[in-house]
Amino acid sequence: MSGKLAGKTVAFLATDGVEQVELTSPWQALEKEGAKLELISLEAGSIDGYNHLDKADSFKVDVTIDEAKVDSYDALVLPGGVANPDALRTSDKAVTFIKGFFMASKPVAAICHAPWTLVEADAVRGRKLTSFPSVQTDVKNAGGHWVDEEVVNDNGLITSRNPDDLPAFNSTIIEVLASR
Repeated sequence: MSGKLAGKTVAFLATDGVEQVELTSPWQALEKEGAKLELISLEAGSIDGYNHLDKADSFKVDVTIDEAKVDSYDALVLPGGVANPDALRTSDKAVTFIKGFFMASKPVAAICHAPWTLVEADAVRGRKLTSFPSVQTDVKNAGGHWVDEEVVNDNGLITSRNPDDLPAFNSTIIEVLASR
């Protein structure tokens, strides 16, 4: 496969309640650039996407969090929604997986409410990032510098606020990953 990201493998970590467009839009953008993508979740089977509060499509899980290894991936994408990151941040294995990307200095991209998982992973202290506005107090309390911007790239930590920011979020992920 050709493209800017040929040879790159990207993990998407999500569970039931993921904001569907925040999963599918980056997925399609990275796939178009030649990246190999894997959906990782807490359990085998499939997860349910949502369009805000309305149930939408189901997505097949490629790898469970029990099987996933940070070394197998070049980057991590954390889609939002409210229920998805709230469930992930209560999973020790998911939090440890996320921490592993920071310890390995690999790019991590989180949108909307997904920075909740970054707070839980103690990965925002001293970092500049954005999120859905309701998450800003959590980010600040965890030592992060929250800003209201379309997309923020703080040395490979890529964050955006909401689905309206997806074009900038996607292009920043591609730019960062292509440069590594």
